[in-house]
Amino acid sequence: QVQLVESGGGSVQAGGSLSLSCAATGSIFSVHTMGWYRESPGNEREYVATIIRDSSSSYGESVQGRFAISRDNAKNTVYLEMDHLRPEDTGVYYCYATIRTTGSGEPMEYWGEGKQVTVST
Repeated sequence: QVQLVESGGGSVQAGGSLSLSCAATGSIFSVHTMGWYRESPGNEREYVATIIRDSSSSYGESVQGRFAISRDNAKNTVYLEMDHLRPEDTGVYYCYATIRTTGSGEPMEYWGEGKQVTVST
């Protein structure tokens, strides 16, 4: 059984910073891609950032230059540092990871439970 446990988030005024982390736990053989999406009321799920095992990363256009994704492979954890936050960054942030479990074949995608980020004016 694999779980992604998120922590962090919260509320901040515009221009401030918040961080998120997401730890993969359970019967893990290897963790491949890790990343973040977000959802806000009335909007579709939006891509935020991805990082692969060698730490190559990519970002959604709306967060490029303001957010930074990183990972600790030894801890199977992905982080998201969010700076210069804007009200439109408000939403529930979900982490995901592509994980191969012990004794399994192909990697599968797992999702965290989501963390609220609220940015006020």
